[in-house]
Amino acid sequence: MAVLKKLGFVLALPIVLFAGWYLFSDGSENFYSPPLRTILTAFGDTWTLDRLRTDVAPSLLRLLAGYLLAALIGIGLGVAIGLDRRLRAVLEPVLEFFRAIPPPVLVPVIMLFAGIGDGMKVIVIVFGCIWPILLNTVEGVRATDSVVLDTARAYGVTGPARLTRVILPSASPQIAAGLRQALSIAIILMVISEMFASSNGLGFTIVQFQRSFAIPEMWSGIILLGLLGFALSLLFRLAERWALRWYEGLRAAQRRAG
Repeated sequence: MAVLKKLGFVLALPIVLFAGWYLFSDGSENFYSPPLRTILTAFGDTWTLDRLRTDVAPSLLRLLAGYLLAALIGIGLGVAIGLDRRLRAVLEPVLEFFRAIPPPVLVPVIMLFAGIGDGMKVIVIVFGCIWPILLNTVEGVRATDSVVLDTARAYGVTGPARLTRVILPSASPQIAAGLRQALSIAIILMVISEMFASSNGLGFTIVQFQRSFAIPEMWSGIILLGLLGFALSLLFRLAERWALRWYEGLRAAQRRAG
């Protein structure tokens, strides 16, 4: 019952918004803003299994590759920088410099070195996603309770065991926050990277619809992109809740005690 209630809260606003869009756009004669009824018809005709295989699947594979690579690099570097004060002092100005550069600006530069294939698109996703993961990991590691570290040292928990049993569990809620931020960035950069010299993918297909004035099909691609983002966010929440179930239990216990 509680699950159905939560699901109702999650879906209530999207259903209301779609219903409002459907009602208010029904009599639209604007070429660039067709009725939602027309867009939904185009959605069913456009996004067949064959098109999902040729356009959506490659996009998701690039997204997954870039996101996982950014997670590995970001968490690894973040732990190293968070543990070493001198390394952090040396790298912080450089990290802030690169973090301030919008990833889409670097697409033409990356194309010069990586070409126009999948490698370029993955690199763009990695460059944009790595910063929230890296910086949240650094802060999570730095925020590890000194009392907990001293207790672990007193009990002989040192070396790799100290990292895996004390520091990473303590930093994991903040690491998860960085991964959550990076997921939305990865979806945006997936689309942007596919708009540059690509031959397939969601971003490429949406631009092709726009250039050929297939407006209902273009809107259907935007809706599909939103649905994919919603589904990926939901999957991430489920994975996060499973991985951090101990943390959620701790917070619930603290609320009851307070």
